[in-house]
Amino acid sequence: MTDTPFERIAVLDNEFQAQVLEGMLAEREIPHRIRSYHDSVLDGLFQGAKGWGHVEAPAEYAEEIRALLEALIRESPDAQPEDDPQS
Repeated sequence: MTDTPFERIAVLDNEFQAQVLEGMLAEREIPHRIRSYHDSVLDGLFQGAKGWGHVEAPAEYAEEIRALLEALIRESPDAQPEDDPQS
């Protein structure tokens, strides 16, 4: 990896998003860590309020990681078109 300190870059909504982003970052050889907010004692209670978890990486990769995550969210089957009146 790298000696550069990691910082929180973005909150992840769910495990699927985390897995796909993990693959994208590994493919691009971007140093990162995916952290889940799941706590087995509280059975994931905070994941509903805080998000599934977050991605950490050196600050120099923040913009690229956020762009990848934005693209992933836009391509998600749950994403609704912006001109959809129900959104």
